[in-house]
Amino acid sequence: MRKRHWGLISGLVLLVLAPLVLVAVYLFTVAEDQYASVTGFTVRQEEGGSATDFLGGIDLFAGAGGSSDADILFEFIQSQKIVETIDARLDLREYYAQHWETDKVFSLWPDASIEDLLWYWKRVVRISYDQGAGLIELEVLAFDPEYARALATEIVAESQAMINQLAAAAREDATRYARADLDDALERLKTAREALTAFRTRSQIVDPEADIQSRMGVMNNLQQQLAEALIEYDLLRETSNANDPRVTQVQRRIAVIRERIASERETFASGADDVGALRDDYPSLIAEFESLTVDREYAEETYRAALTALDVARAKADRRSRYLATYVEPTLAESAEYPQRYVLTGLTALFLFLAWSILALVYYSIRDRR
Repeated sequence: MRKRHWGLISGLVLLVLAPLVLVAVYLFTVAEDQYASVTGFTVRQEEGGSATDFLGGIDLFAGAGGSSDADILFEFIQSQKIVETIDARLDLREYYAQHWETDKVFSLWPDASIEDLLWYWKRVVRISYDQGAGLIELEVLAFDPEYARALATEIVAESQAMINQLAAAAREDATRYARADLDDALERLKTAREALTAFRTRSQIVDPEADIQSRMGVMNNLQQQLAEALIEYDLLRETSNANDPRVTQVQRRIAVIRERIASERETFASGADDVGALRDDYPSLIAEFESLTVDREYAEETYRAALTALDVARAKADRRSRYLATYVEPTLAESAEYPQRYVLTGLTALFLFLAWSILALVYYSIRDRR
C-alpha cells in the first residue's frame, strides 16, 4: 500500500461511503412516508347520427376533437390556475409544510410563494400522458392516503370543469355565426315587410292583382252593356224611324258607355282613380309591387333557412358534447410506496461511486503525464 492508495481509499470513504450512509440514514429514519393515489381519465366526445346531416359542412368548423382537448387538459393540470384553486380548498401550503422541521427534503417550506408551490406541485403530482390515445394518468403523493385521494379527486373535478368550459365554448362557436345570420335575415324580412306596407299606404292598393281583376270586371261589364245597347239600337232602327225618342236614348246610352270604357282604359295608364285624383303610373305601381313582393318572399325564405341552420347548429353542438371519462377512480393506498428508499439509496451509491471513479481516473491521468 502506497500513499496514493491510501488517498484513494480515503476518497472512497469520504466521497462515497460517508454520503451514502448519511443518505440512507435520512431516508430510513427521517423521511416521512408518502402515499400515492392513482387516477386515470381521458376526454371523450359524444357524436351521434343526425337526420339533419343534409346541411353538412358544420363538422369542418368543429375543432380537432378529443386529443386536442387532452393536450389542453395536460397543460392545465400543470398550470398555476389549478394550483391556486385547489390550494384555496385543501390548503396545500399548510399540509405539505407540516413536516418541514423534521423532513426538509420532501416537505414544502412554510413561506413558499405561488411559484414555489407550483414547483413543488410537479413533485407530488406526477402526470403520464399518452398523446396518441389521449389517456392521462396521475399519481398524487401525500403524507396520508386520505389526503392523496382527496387531492386526486379535486384534480379530476377541476379537469371536468375545464372540459365543461371547453364544451360551452365549442357550442357558442358553433351557433354564433348561425345566430348572426338569423339576425340579419330577420332584419331583412322586417325591412321588406315595412317597404310593402309603405307601398300599400301610399298607393292605397292592398293587392294590385285584385285591383286589376276588379277593373277588368268593370271593363267586361261595360263591354257587355255596350254590346247589348248596340243590339238594341240595331233592332230599333229596323222597327222605328230616326226621330224616335227611343233611338235617341239608345244612342246616348251607347255614347256614355263608350266614354266610360275610354275613361277606364285611360286609368290603366294614367293611374287616375274614380274621382279623378292622379296617382303614380299604374304599370309602375304594378312593377314596384311585384319587386317588393319578390323581396319579401326572398327575405322569408332566407329567414326560414337561417332558422333551420341555427336549429341544426344547436343540435350538432349538443350532440358534440365533451365529457371526462374516468377509467381509474382515485385509489386509496394501504401502504406507503414513497419515498422509494432502496431505489434512492442505490442511485445515490451509483452516482457517488461514478463521481469517485472519475476523480480517480483524472488523478491517475495527471500523474501519468508527469
